[in-house]
Amino acid sequence: MLRYIQHTQYTNICVKKGVFPLDLFQKCVEFTRADEVKAAGLYPYFRPIEANEGPIVEMAGRKIIMAGSNNYLGLTAHPKVKEAAINAVKKYGTGCSGSRYLTGTIDLHNELESRLAKFLGYEDVLLISTGYQTAQAIIPTLVQRGEYIISDKDNHACIVMANMMAVGMTAEVVRYKHNDIKHLETVISKLPADAGKLIVTDGVFSTSGEVVDMPSIVAIAKKYNARIMCDDAHATGVVGVGGRGTASKFGLTKDVDITMGTFSKSFASLGGFIASTRSVINYIKHSSPALIFSASPTPASVASALAALEIIEQHPELVTQLHQNADRVRNGLRALGFNVVGQPETGIVSVIIGDTEKTLVFTKELFEAGVFVNAFVRPGVPPGLEMLRTSYMATHQIEHLDKIVEIFGIIGKKLGVIS
Repeated sequence: MLRYIQHTQYTNICVKKGVFPLDLFQKCVEFTRADEVKAAGLYPYFRPIEANEGPIVEMAGRKIIMAGSNNYLGLTAHPKVKEAAINAVKKYGTGCSGSRYLTGTIDLHNELESRLAKFLGYEDVLLISTGYQTAQAIIPTLVQRGEYIISDKDNHACIVMANMMAVGMTAEVVRYKHNDIKHLETVISKLPADAGKLIVTDGVFSTSGEVVDMPSIVAIAKKYNARIMCDDAHATGVVGVGGRGTASKFGLTKDVDITMGTFSKSFASLGGFIASTRSVINYIKHSSPALIFSASPTPASVASALAALEIIEQHPELVTQLHQNADRVRNGLRALGFNVVGQPETGIVSVIIGDTEKTLVFTKELFEAGVFVNAFVRPGVPPGLEMLRTSYMATHQIEHLDKIVEIFGIIGKKLGVIS
């Protein structure tokens, strides 16, 4: 969020002065927006968590209802997940001290790849060190000179950066309006028929909680001979049969060529994955700098994700509970008159406030009342779409959810967001 603020403020300063400073660090000196927000007592970022029990955390010495975490199934506090991490450290140590390509592969990596491929319904899976890095392992590796990336305008920042890397390697990037299938076809129809094409989209969009119209994208891909990559960071463990993701939700696993995801959300760990055919995985495994030159996921991270996968397989009711919890808040806030965006069957419930200062004030008052949410403000979101992004866990209790709705209502009326 502040990266966007920094860039915008720096650019505005340079435009006013009519010159770009010669000192590389001048932009840092000129960046004051964060300090101004802090001075106003409205800074909502980088708050340290002192203890974490899942739906309840300790912050600033107080118990707070966590309504801003991506810990969708509540597994970060699960005893089996924590035990698996501890046992892995005892057996393998704290790190692998090398890349997967050389000395950094342990048997747990291979086991998680095999079991996750089976769970998702793909031929093969490849682990990547972080979720953010995963898009960079795929897009610049696969899309090269004379080939095209067709990307949704609201795709996650990791995809935007991966697209930029591919452009640096002379690939072409075109974007289509968010979730706009007609515009997608308009864009792709103008590209050379004989060129390689990769349509890239989030499965569940991280800001709004919208679900992609995957059936229509599959139809477009088949019509124009394109491949599909879906970022399921907010979909794995959340949507689809037993949490198997966007392709599963629509019965299109065989039609979505590549699914990428992360272990930092439903899987209660850290790292990313790529799911595809054996040939695609084999090519990326031997061609991607993001894999070859990065230290491999740590034993504790992999063991945690494995334990989480076992729990998800054995307890699909957690996914159902997550949906019910999110829907309870979504419906409750709508009943109060809030402008709520997003769709059922996701863990994200976003509330449009439409004003930067009011969004920051709302966030502060929620925190003071015992609820943590995320503030999304300009220029990270377009003008008029400043919002409170809330997200839920399968482990939230009804009293937590109803308390969130109650406090939202009190503050919303106080600030004039609802009547």
